[in-house]
Amino acid sequence: MKKTAIVTDSNSGITQEMGRRLGVEVLPMPFTIGGETYFEGINLSQAEFYQKLEKDVAISTSQPSPEAVMSLWDQVLQEADEVVHIPMSSGLSGSCQTAVMLSQEFDGRVHVVDNHRISVTLYQSVLDAIALRDAGYTGAEIKERLEKEGLQSSIYIMVDTLKYLKRGGRITPAVAALGILLRLKPVLQIQGGRLDTFAKARTVAQAKTIMIQALKEDVKNRFGGAKGKAVWLEIAHTKNEEQAEILKEELLAAFPGYAKVDMAPLSLSVACHIGPGALAVACTKKMEI
Repeated sequence: MKKTAIVTDSNSGITQEMGRRLGVEVLPMPFTIGGETYFEGINLSQAEFYQKLEKDVAISTSQPSPEAVMSLWDQVLQEADEVVHIPMSSGLSGSCQTAVMLSQEFDGRVHVVDNHRISVTLYQSVLDAIALRDAGYTGAEIKERLEKEGLQSSIYIMVDTLKYLKRGGRITPAVAALGILLRLKPVLQIQGGRLDTFAKARTVAQAKTIMIQALKEDVKNRFGGAKGKAVWLEIAHTKNEEQAEILKEELLAAFPGYAKVDMAPLSLSVACHIGPGALAVACTKKMEI
């Protein structure tokens, strides 16, 4: 049986320490901050990122260099026969397409998965990949399964401030000014690798109600029904852990019978565009192994 290694990037929310515990290699995402390059989880922590973001230091995201990607694969393949590489969605970054191109230099030993996920849903893909590998699936088979079921997830995000969407050019200054005046809390959706507007709310409470109802609709109509516990429930946030804990209890109350809701910080690549204070709920259809 081939020895298959699992690789992802830090957009999964998997830290370097978590990766060591899981037996997964985590490629750190690079950020340019004030003209200097930082790597998530290496020389850039969540706390340091938000300190710089809130001080209005210029921050931009980029994809890992080809050299960094290939060097990591070379290192892993010294002990493994093949690699399953699970980067963030191709709809949100060019890093997936770059990885596909680079994999052609590895004679079929690297399988790049594009299953259109990020953050807590990408983390679940990594756990599924580990389970599939341990069940005896090959790298090619793991890639096929993950891509086949990649769209079986949803993320809904309440944005606390329009400042960063305006800064990134995702909304116009006029729309941002009106939204701030009306104290709007936009709800965004990530589904199928796209970040789109889903709804508008006037209060945090209203935004949470909208997001939880959207999850209920997904669970009922797309993912097999809540009674069968057919999905994983997840919460993410940007520097808003206290409110995320409250949202976790509300989500458990909305889905009676579920004993567990996974919670993690949102990817810094997303946080860069929406700022601190955001809350997100997500659901991912459970994969049958």
